[in-house]
Amino acid sequence: MSQAAASIPQKLFFKIGEVCELAGVQAHVLRYWETEFPMLAPQKNRAGQRTYRRRDVEIALRIKELLYDEQYTIAGAKKKLASELKASSRENLPSTQTKSPMRSLQPPPSLAAKFSSPKPAPASTTSDDQPASLKQLAAELQEVLDMLDRGDAELEKLRSKAK
Repeated sequence: MSQAAASIPQKLFFKIGEVCELAGVQAHVLRYWETEFPMLAPQKNRAGQRTYRRRDVEIALRIKELLYDEQYTIAGAKKKLASELKASSRENLPSTQTKSPMRSLQPPPSLAAKFSSPKPAPASTTSDDQPASLKQLAAELQEVLDMLDRGDAELEKLRSKAK
């Protein structure tokens, strides 16, 4: 596969015709392989056309090599390719000693200040402030309810106009 991989152009995506030309098979053969080999799964673009990545092209070339050159049956080629892909994925896994950096769940400081709510004031131990703050909170909540009611009324007006 290394010789065939060297002849694959450096592109992100390939159309089915390009893959057929590289593999030397017709489109219906390639579509059949997609049904038989689950590891050959091209994506579809907005127009519904198949778009193959470089890895898909390499797999198609390996399937052709197994079927045509090495004379494997479909079932045999499927098993062989699955074992090869499993072995190569084991080799590409990072070792347990070198861990990949983990993303923090915390937003970056520039966004944290912008989107986080203000920190609450420390709870006072005096009971004199509590009734005043509760009254202020009740007033703010009533204001929010009034805004919601006005929004509902405006929404009803718009709906009645639309009918």
